[in-house]
Amino acid sequence: MANFIASPSEFLKGSIKVPGDKSISHRSIMLGSIANGVTNVSGFLEGEDTLATLNAFKDMGVKIEREVSNVVINGVGMNGLRPSLKPLNLGNSGTSIRLMTGLLSAQSFDSMLCGDESLSKRPMARIIDPLREMGAIIKSSDSMPPLSISGNQKLSALKYTLPVASAQIKSCLLLAGLYADGETCITENETTRDHTERMLKGFGYQVTSSSGKVSLTGGGQLQACDIEVPSDISSAAFFIVAASIAKNADITLEAVNINPTRTGVIEILKLMGANIELNNQREEAGELVSDIRVCSSSLKGITIPKELVPLAIDEFPAIFIAASCAHGETLLTDARELRVKESDRIQVMADGLLSLGIENEVLEDGIRIKGGEFQKQTSIIKSHHDHRISMAFAIASARSNFELDIEGVDNVKTSFPNFVELVNQVGMNLIETQ
Repeated sequence: MANFIASPSEFLKGSIKVPGDKSISHRSIMLGSIANGVTNVSGFLEGEDTLATLNAFKDMGVKIEREVSNVVINGVGMNGLRPSLKPLNLGNSGTSIRLMTGLLSAQSFDSMLCGDESLSKRPMARIIDPLREMGAIIKSSDSMPPLSISGNQKLSALKYTLPVASAQIKSCLLLAGLYADGETCITENETTRDHTERMLKGFGYQVTSSSGKVSLTGGGQLQACDIEVPSDISSAAFFIVAASIAKNADITLEAVNINPTRTGVIEILKLMGANIELNNQREEAGELVSDIRVCSSSLKGITIPKELVPLAIDEFPAIFIAASCAHGETLLTDARELRVKESDRIQVMADGLLSLGIENEVLEDGIRIKGGEFQKQTSIIKSHHDHRISMAFAIASARSNFELDIEGVDNVKTSFPNFVELVNQVGMNLIETQ
């Protein structure tokens, strides 16, 4: 088991480029594989999660060549996938298993999807139930992985309102809808990330989005295209928070994806008083991109607006660190989704913050954090092998006056393989031990 040892730092300075967007990297493999023609992807995230998706489609007969972050996908068309000779092991990736379940429910062959111990505890009823309404046959134990999907099922279009704000559920149903008879229409009461809709349009598929509804009609084709993956704002968030809480910081994050459905972390931190500039905004491959400059600031506690919660759902571990360094109290509610991520991120973060002397109160759907000074209460912070928990407590060292020992950081490589290298590049002192 790997640990982080994070020592205090005097300043954070420099300009860096964080790895490619994980959500877009996953989708580029999935859609490129079922498109007609050759899709070239640059900036692909080389994390374990995205490589699990890539290897799964190779196992289903797609010729995919990768040289570092450049990927060439030889699409097999909508009906060209072949059955894998073994269960498709998706490791720790919730995005992979949820989106692929929708796609594979419509194929002519049976599939088995599985993952690691953490993934095997994540709820899948939220996708299984609507897919069954469409005609899919999916078997599981307690609606958790592994999932057994029967092929040769004729899917019917579905009109469905999301019970929780989740881009994974929406994307799963849209991918199934590509093969369904009729128009599939998904209604969401809160905005979620829209990478699937954008990328489908990039592959030439007609998608209609308006007034909280997304719809498409099954039976079309995807045409290969080139995709340039921008830097992942979820990865950038750790540096944005680190620079905001550090006493002496001025860093720039290059070419970060600022898709409007992903910028909740920026909006929340700005409400807290963070010093954040968006420079050189431009559009690349259908996504809005910007250089983000962040300098030290004096943060204040806030009540986080509920409409921003789904726009920052993956960034809350980092935001909790910012709240710990803010003046006053920060309140988060309407974030029950955090309890069913790679860990119960509300409880795990709360426990870690208590070990640093930060008072907090766990709520059923959120947390109340009283800002203060980090104080060493215990020798080790437990991350429960959740990559975002591990990285959140690592960047807490930008404000601490003592060494932090973070246990169980093995899964950081699932989303951010060069995290240690980049945080040290801007002035932090982080080492990984075995």
